[in-house]
Amino acid sequence: MNETLRIPPLREKFFRRERRAVPDARRYAHETLAGWGLADTERGDDVLLCVSELVTNALLHGVPPGRLFLLFLRYDGRVLRVEVHDSGGGVPRITGGRDGRDEGGRGLLLVAALSDGWGVRERAPGKAVWCEFTLRPRTES
Repeated sequence: MNETLRIPPLREKFFRRERRAVPDARRYAHETLAGWGLADTERGDDVLLCVSELVTNALLHGVPPGRLFLLFLRYDGRVLRVEVHDSGGGVPRITGGRDGRDEGGRGLLLVAALSDGWGVRERAPGKAVWCEFTLRPRTES
């Protein structure tokens, strides 16, 4: 295993449908990035913001009451993939928010702007919304 990866290159954790899930998922992602030597890279904050946005969208639109969602993080030494799996229907897309009058609709716009790519894939039940970042661990000088 790569020496910079002090934790396994694949991490996943279930979270409950509750308000504190967003900061809890963000904290989990930060701990994971730190273990991979990525927390202090120039894009570390972008990754955490995207985690917050994907989790918030899942809570608002994809996780039925009484269900859980899964935060999935994978790093292969070059590409970091973030996925949020929920059991809700529908396909998220960028809508509204562009003219500044809507209060919502900017989450996926941010994900699209900050990540190197994003998308949605079906799963049973529900879907996984993902984004990817090309990252290199910060080298020690």
